This record gives sequence, structure tokens and C-alpha cells, in this order.
Amino acid sequence: MPILNNQSCEACDLNASRVSDEELQILLAEIPGWHIESVDNIMHLERAYTFDNFILAMDFANKVTNIAEAEAHHPSILVEWGNVKINWWTHKIKGLHKNDFIMAAKTEVLYESD
Repeated sequence: MPILNNQSCEACDLNASRVSDEELQILLAEIPGWHIESVDNIMHLERAYTFDNFILAMDFANKVTNIAEAEAHHPSILVEWGNVKINWWTHKIKGLHKNDFIMAAKTEVLYESD
């Protein structure tokens, strides 16, 4: 399997499959630091990042915005002083799709390059 951050999101429709429990464990192992969070009974991938100030946090959030637009897959982003919390999930299927793991991996690359 190609490294997640080198892959692109595929278009999803209402019939797209959520990741299986087996796939979930394999894919989570590829993105250390991320965890599963249930929001309104919908599984999300979540991770919080810390920064030295608000400007750096906003800069990172904007970089995530750019990759989200490029892949047409959009997260929830919460920006606070020195903190950014990202949640990836697939709205159409109300759960996790491989696209969410791809985007989490791409988010990691952004953070590591800062």
C-alpha cells in the first residue's frame, strides 16, 4: 500500500463504505498521535497540535485549509491561542472513510514541516 500522505482522496457518495474495524486498526497505526473521538455517535479522527502563539496556530490551520480544498475533503478545525484541534470524518457516510486517514497523514506532514 502506498504511504497514506502520497495518496489522494476519492470522491465519495452515500454508498461509500466506512472503514472496517480491521482496516481501522491498520490505518490508525499509520498516523500516530491521532485517536478516535465519537461526536454525536459518529466516529471522527482527532488530533490536537500545539504552537508557541496564535499566529503560528492560525498559519497551520490555513495550511490545513489549503490541502482540504485541494482534496475536496474538509475537516472541523478549532483554533485557540497556541492550539489547533483537527477532526476528520466523512460527512456523507457519517463515519470514517480511508480519505480521512489520508488527510490526517497529510496534516501530519504539514505539522512536521513547520
